[in-house]
Amino acid sequence: MATKPDTSSRIADNKKAAFNYFFEERFEAGMVLEGWEVKALREGKVQLTDGYVVIRNGELFVIGCQINALHTASSHVRPEAMRTRKLLLHKDEIRRLIGKVEQKGYTLVPLNLHWKSGRVKCDIALAKGKAEHDKRDTIKDREGKREVERAMKSRNR
Repeated sequence: MATKPDTSSRIADNKKAAFNYFFEERFEAGMVLEGWEVKALREGKVQLTDGYVVIRNGELFVIGCQINALHTASSHVRPEAMRTRKLLLHKDEIRRLIGKVEQKGYTLVPLNLHWKSGRVKCDIALAKGKAEHDKRDTIKDREGKREVERAMKSRNR
């Protein structure tokens, strides 16, 4: 039985990913970060919506994850907001992902960043892109839920 992660440990979510993709499998990967990046993450200066994961030489990298430096960053450090960051997974998990991603239509998408035991972790998903009609169905379902909630709320008054 999976437990829901603690929302206070969340740093950033990629809400756009659930709209654009169907998730097949989820993985939790560590991230290789610099000191200024960790400080910026503690302040919430991160944007994950344009991020995606690539495999190069048997290693995973997240591209498009923007971590903006704090204005108090040291002058001898050259912060680069759109730097490619390495993800850490076990070799057998990476091999399995390589096999799946080579299949047509599959990609790796970062879902969220969160803290776990004082370390930054990135949840990634093996995903398949949604067609336009699937996206319309998602919007229709979301609107239907909103209308039901509004009706229930007005009825309880």
